[in-house]
Amino acid sequence: MSTSVPLTPERILEAAEETLRRFGPAKTTVVDVARALGVSHGSVYRHFPTKADLRDAVVDRWLQRMHPALAAVADGAGPAPERLRLLLWTLAETKWERAQDDPEFFSAFAELAEDARAPVVAHIDFVVARLTQVTAEGVARGEIASADPEATARALFDATARFHHPAGRSAWVRPRIDASFEGVWDLLRTGLLPRDSG
Repeated sequence: MSTSVPLTPERILEAAEETLRRFGPAKTTVVDVARALGVSHGSVYRHFPTKADLRDAVVDRWLQRMHPALAAVADGAGPAPERLRLLLWTLAETKWERAQDDPEFFSAFAELAEDARAPVVAHIDFVVARLTQVTAEGVARGEIASADPEATARALFDATARFHHPAGRSAWVRPRIDASFEGVWDLLRTGLLPRDSG
């Protein structure tokens, strides 16, 4: 088994995604991924020493694709409360769309993510850091009341989990989920606003 195209981690991950999409996590093996690439499974193991490493890399790659859009919102202009809403909305809507457009891989991702703790924790930390950034800016400008922007950011993430955690995907039916998000956000936004001192 040989190929003229260099075997790179990126090619392996592309093949792994396609294999997972077809067979699901339970039935996918490193041998299946290697076969799809036309290489030996030993060649795959040179890049990913274990099956768990390969699975973690697939989950990490999928989650990393969301980060540029989230960073763009965090670094954007406008009032902090509205940017927080847009950050959470972008996170949720991206997952809703992927669950609908590619249900086979989304189901595989959801199953893998339960065991891929390091990539999932890194993703959550990334999102919370962006929420913290915007919350802190809002506090500095008097738009948000928070004694601890990071704690507030984690609370926002946790409070909206049903809209972005894969375990909640059975409820992601539009337009009902959109209205539900807006209802939750209205409550959260009210809690973020500074109170009149007088």
